[in-house]
Amino acid sequence: MIRALVFDFDGLILDTESALIRAYADVHAAHGIPFDEASHLRSVGHADYAFDPWHAFEKRVDRVALETERRKLNRQRDLALPILPGVVDLITAARARGLKIALASNSRHEHCDAHLTRLGLFPHFDFLACREDVPSPKPEPDLYKHVLQHFGLRGHEAIAFEDSHTGSLAAHRAHIRVVVCPNPSTAHHDFAHADLRVKSLADHALEALLRRFEK
Repeated sequence: MIRALVFDFDGLILDTESALIRAYADVHAAHGIPFDEASHLRSVGHADYAFDPWHAFEKRVDRVALETERRKLNRQRDLALPILPGVVDLITAARARGLKIALASNSRHEHCDAHLTRLGLFPHFDFLACREDVPSPKPEPDLYKHVLQHFGLRGHEAIAFEDSHTGSLAAHRAHIRVVVCPNPSTAHHDFAHADLRVKSLADHALEALLRRFEK
């Protein structure tokens, strides 16, 4: 029996990943520098990806100033983002059924907690597991195992919702059924290990998912 839903944050609840790419593109455009979108997209969903986002600029450029500029633009974009379709409906339906609701994110609490509070979602989560709470981030299963241990559950008693290869692999490694809902920045990822891939969470009601995974 399914007893908990576990949500990723970036790219799943808010499409902060695409917003991040666009913020980098904004800074490149402001300085008249060609933007290597493909390289930036490869970095999405990875916690420890060795990548210089400013590699197209001259080596002597002030990278601190560029990053400050990017953060300002990024925040403006993030604050304008809507909750992605289907998220609120799933959370509402889960609470009505008495299911536990958790977050498992490679981002830090400062980032996730602030956004969830701003969006009015924070009170609906029973537990938040973020990057600083475990030894290793996704794709290791630590975050998901942390959630399961907190609730006293086994993997088959939860459904994870992810948007990236890294996150869905982490859930799979924790033996949790995983639904992937890619965003424009992660649609190219490999999801061969996922239990279900959907275009939108709004297209799949909780009852249908429970019937599918409780067989």
